[in-house]
Amino acid sequence: MSMTLEDKISAFLDGKPHAVVGASTNREKYGNKILRVYQQNNRPVHPVNPRASEIGGLPAYPDLGSLPETPHGISVITPPKITRSIVEEAAGLGIKHIWMQPGAEFPEAEARGDELGINIIAGDACLLVVLGYQET
Repeated sequence: MSMTLEDKISAFLDGKPHAVVGASTNREKYGNKILRVYQQNNRPVHPVNPRASEIGGLPAYPDLGSLPETPHGISVITPPKITRSIVEEAAGLGIKHIWMQPGAEFPEAEARGDELGINIIAGDACLLVVLGYQET
């Protein structure tokens, strides 16, 4: 039985913490807004960006393997070709929930996630809408 989009979103949000892969220091970019919507909802979150040491007042990490704890789920805001390697890295760490934000989705990465038994959210759903992002 396949999960509905609502089921997938609930499963993604049911655990903590989360990580934002492709977090950005630029407040105009989605990689920054996604990080901030977690913060606005008081959800523990780790920014992942190999070129930043800090984003939004939080220490940034170069990759998922560098995080101080394994995240329950990750939001991915990366170019589609990079998304595939993120899926592999996440699977290797036992991460079971991946939300590919619009623009990051990549059919091959989605299929690989499904093969690995990962809850993949991709396509129309945007975390900013679901969690009620406020521009501040």
